[in-house]
Amino acid sequence: MKWNCALGASSAVLAAALMSMTSPALAQTWPDKPVRLVVPYPPGGNVDSAARIIGEQLQTIFKQPFLVDNKPGAGGMIGAEAVVRAKSDGYTLFMGANGPILFSPIIFKKDSYNWRKDFEPVSSVSFTPIVLQVNASTQYKTVTDLIEAAKKPGNTLTMASPGPGTQNHLVSEYLQNKTGAHWVTVHYKGNAPATTDLLGGQVQFNFDQLSVALPFIQQGRTRALAVGSAKRLPQLPNVPTLQESGFPDLTAETFTGVLAPAGTPKEIVRRLSEALQRVLADKSVQAKFQTLGAEARGSTPEQFTQFLTKEDNRWTPLIKQANITAE
Repeated sequence: MKWNCALGASSAVLAAALMSMTSPALAQTWPDKPVRLVVPYPPGGNVDSAARIIGEQLQTIFKQPFLVDNKPGAGGMIGAEAVVRAKSDGYTLFMGANGPILFSPIIFKKDSYNWRKDFEPVSSVSFTPIVLQVNASTQYKTVTDLIEAAKKPGNTLTMASPGPGTQNHLVSEYLQNKTGAHWVTVHYKGNAPATTDLLGGQVQFNFDQLSVALPFIQQGRTRALAVGSAKRLPQLPNVPTLQESGFPDLTAETFTGVLAPAGTPKEIVRRLSEALQRVLADKSVQAKFQTLGAEARGSTPEQFTQFLTKEDNRWTPLIKQANITAE
């Protein structure tokens, strides 16, 4: 028995020693083959576009293809689960966003992963502010106007949401929770049908990404009441932020970022993060993101982890309190 225990202990030490030697060796040669960037949405959307922008740049830096692999479905969970199950060798990465990273497991009631234990945050990539806009025919000129109307008993205000648990929907729930206002929320299958009904007057307002809302604001078909960025936007310099409108702790942005499977060698995570920060500081890359209505902004793994923790702590209790589900 003593001999077996000693043998078991020796095996464990040997395995640990081999692992400590393998990780640095793997990190030094990485990447020596194509890297897969899993996108949890179909081709053509903001997350997919962001992945293709950074993939092209990373390929130039690392001299290996960074291939976008679209795996849509289940609020982004199909793509996320594929990355969680992948080897932790730096060759499968997740190009995630708010929902798939933080909220989908709760909303879909499927405990298949948790970002805190199943992923290694690498770097943020882009931030797209959300705009609170009303149909131009309404009388609302400020956030206060809208909130006060929504506090009146029997009000008929209706808000268009692109889907339950989206950042657009969560901001709506946050404002109702904070102010005591109430409106009817109508969930659509995406931004396009929600925008169509807003323009047609079937609903009075919505929260939408700047990239979608800006053309209609510029055409005068909708009126922007506030933006979710920390500072006023150059595209809408006369529109106040939500913070200026009475919610000093509130920012409302959709973000994208890169994560690796848990256990990916720290040196690979560090090298990838540093490369992304360099890419996202490039003026030509920033210009490409601006055409998407987004701001390119990289971060260290530690900074991205802090950001995700803050977002998780802000929105997850609200999701549970409001019982927001995909059903």
